[in-house]
Amino acid sequence: FHTGDFKLDHTPIMGEPTDLSRIAELGRQGVLLMLSDSTYAETPGYTASEYVVGDALEHIMAHSPGRVIVATFASLISRVQQVIDASYATGRHVFITGRSMMNNAKMALKQKYLEAQEDILAPLERMRGLPREQITIITTGAQGEPTSALVRMANRDHRHIEIQDGDTVILSSSPIPGNELLINRTIDNLYRLGARVLYSGIANVHVHGHAAQEELKVMLSLVQPRHFVPVHGEYRNLVMHAGLARAMGVEEGNAFVLEDGDILEIDRRGAKVVGRVPADYVYVDGLAVGVDRVVLRDRRHLATDGVIIAIVTIDKHTGKPIGRPDVVSRGFIEAEMSDSLMERAGQVILASLGGAEHVAERSDFNARVHDALSRFLYDETHRHPMVLPLCVEV
Repeated sequence: FHTGDFKLDHTPIMGEPTDLSRIAELGRQGVLLMLSDSTYAETPGYTASEYVVGDALEHIMAHSPGRVIVATFASLISRVQQVIDASYATGRHVFITGRSMMNNAKMALKQKYLEAQEDILAPLERMRGLPREQITIITTGAQGEPTSALVRMANRDHRHIEIQDGDTVILSSSPIPGNELLINRTIDNLYRLGARVLYSGIANVHVHGHAAQEELKVMLSLVQPRHFVPVHGEYRNLVMHAGLARAMGVEEGNAFVLEDGDILEIDRRGAKVVGRVPADYVYVDGLAVGVDRVVLRDRRHLATDGVIIAIVTIDKHTGKPIGRPDVVSRGFIEAEMSDSLMERAGQVILASLGGAEHVAERSDFNARVHDALSRFLYDETHRHPMVLPLCVEV
């Protein structure tokens, strides 16, 4: 019995509540092994229902003087529905930006998963004639993804949307571990532009999708497995979940905290860890393992057009370039022609970063430098070398 990611939401926005009676029936039939989501095994109590987010969104929209921009996962259609419902309840028109968000919304409308007016797919240009307090924008970028629509807004790079005083930006998601720096920089840049930013740490704009301790106990009591393996979580989450399983009746020796590569063997006599298999990262070098398509593509690119490396020193507090960029080429152009071209390339890099002093996000820096330098080099040489921007923050 594998739970997958789960929580027990008795008032879901979409679909039916969990069929607990069916799970209990499976438990009565006998479950040899249960593997269960451990992501929030450290969290006491129950995970809040998605229902509470809708009320919070409606309250925020009713009291926001300007546009409301909501960033969430493009795949979380139920949250998109909540944003739409709150917008309609407060007299707002809904617009969508971000490729993945637009694609998912189109599919959800077509398949009747999303209940909304067709004009949510209207071009963003239609916002121009509307009062700002009547506009809601649903977008991608809640995790600070460098190329997402919200990050482009925060970096003043979005073609149609410019963040202004009075705008409210809602990050309706929890930070995925490892994305904290990207998210924090995006929030800072939004504040610099005059927006009010709300996120799960300071407002009820998101509830996570994983069971807390009491829900984990309910699942264990219904399934009553003979053996138990906690999965999907940090090691401490697995240990905590195994402890909950033992407290709920799983025998001491039948709850296993496994690491990648551990082999659990189950037979008539019981279960035990019998060994390990290699399960470390495998680095592709084209020799020990097969060459991935992307690796081959990059090698062909390097062989055909060479590489340009642009090294720019950036003030980590302001985002401003310090000194002149160093531009180095290999396999691209003859040495006697290189100096002049590289000098002008450095000027192009500085120009590409002009007007973006507030941007401290390295991925935005990479995109600006890469795009500007690639265009310049093609205009000058009609070749497409691989461009590698390197940012040194001091």
